[in-house]
Amino acid sequence: MSDLAPLDAYCSALLISLQPAARRQLARQIATAMRASQSKRIAAQLNPDGSAFAPRKPQKLRNKKGSIRRTMFAKLRTAKYLKTEASPNAAVISFAGQVQRIAQVHQFGLRDKVNRRRNLEADYPARELLGITRTDVSLVEDLVIAHLAR
Repeated sequence: MSDLAPLDAYCSALLISLQPAARRQLARQIATAMRASQSKRIAAQLNPDGSAFAPRKPQKLRNKKGSIRRTMFAKLRTAKYLKTEASPNAAVISFAGQVQRIAQVHQFGLRDKVNRRRNLEADYPARELLGITRTDVSLVEDLVIAHLAR
């Protein structure tokens, strides 16, 4: 993840003057916009630095003519699993429930069990699902400025 210290230094002085309810509202707007941004980036299968995700291993999904093409993390990027939380001091985007373990394995490139009954394990390459891009930083700056302009 990127370092948000310059953005924090820029915005903290402006946000101190806001009431907690206004800060919570701004945090909710930021979290919602960031969730949409992260979801689009995951759908495009890009890491925060702009590089492509490591490709899936070839899978034999169908023996007949034609193939089934599946994108990675199709359900993971939905609002059902990609949750937002907002408080006067923070905006948080995280994965919910059992999906959190799957996301963590792919985020950090860990080893996990593929099939629990057979005790099969696999090493997963790192695919950064959550991260801050330059456009995300400018999006947050724009949201803060728009909120303060009201």
